[in-house]
Amino acid sequence: MAKNGGGCLLVAVVLAAAVGFGYYKTQNGGSEAAPAPPGSAVGGGTGRYVALGDSYTSSPKTGKLSGEPAGCARSDNNYPHLVAAEINPAEFADVSCSGAVTASITGSQKTSNGTNPPQLNAVNEATTLVTLGIGGNDVGFIGFAGECVAGSPTAAPCKEKFTSGGKDQLAAKIDSTGKKVAELLKKIRAKAPKAQLIVVGYPTVLPDGDGCWPNLPVGAPDVAYLRDALADLNTTLSETAKQHDAGFADTAGPTKGHDVCTNPDTRWVEGLVATSPGIGLHPNAKGQQAMAQAVRKVVS
Repeated sequence: MAKNGGGCLLVAVVLAAAVGFGYYKTQNGGSEAAPAPPGSAVGGGTGRYVALGDSYTSSPKTGKLSGEPAGCARSDNNYPHLVAAEINPAEFADVSCSGAVTASITGSQKTSNGTNPPQLNAVNEATTLVTLGIGGNDVGFIGFAGECVAGSPTAAPCKEKFTSGGKDQLAAKIDSTGKKVAELLKKIRAKAPKAQLIVVGYPTVLPDGDGCWPNLPVGAPDVAYLRDALADLNTTLSETAKQHDAGFADTAGPTKGHDVCTNPDTRWVEGLVATSPGIGLHPNAKGQQAMAQAVRKVVS
């Protein structure tokens, strides 16, 4: 979800200023049967599938670069491409972009390499399926970067800061994000009244338990706090989807046990430094496959 080709989720933003992302330097692999570029015919199927979202949707560095602008870091084997390859629509448009916030769906987004037009532009009356993976960047952790990095496995600087004064700042931001997503669903519905809408949740980034300090330099209390905040965001997205006649793809359940603290051979969400093609603190190719399966289960 983060900017500059690396859309972060909650813990990603917290750690960015202190430790950086550590892009994995390797040749990019790609799907052997990726659908054609956005808007073009991809086969003998019917309908039009449009994918909207941030970097957890665009999936930087997990495959070959797909579409413009290059700054969106869209991979050709992200979950939208995998879903499209399976359902075989007549038209497919993946306009997701790293760093996107809810405002990027309705307005232009400048990236490090080019400007992405409003993602909503890709939705029209002929659209039959829309997936929306957005909201994490709206929580707004970039201004708090480094606050949660701890020199002790028992420290909790993040929780102490965000809950000081008796008000949980993260909870307030998550509530606000839910309202923004609700407005987006209304606008998508207005442009594509016959489309199935699916809100895609965020995968499991942090493990149960105390975490894996110092590999992930966040104290156990803050690991729990951030883990709960991410769960609250997913719950908010799910409830918002239900309230607006949209489906919800739960990607947290299928990715549980494959978080940043697991061994590289079982990890579906990369650690600070990616050990397989992808970027730190984001789903790798296996994580995108799991997300695609979660979405596919909801597609009718």
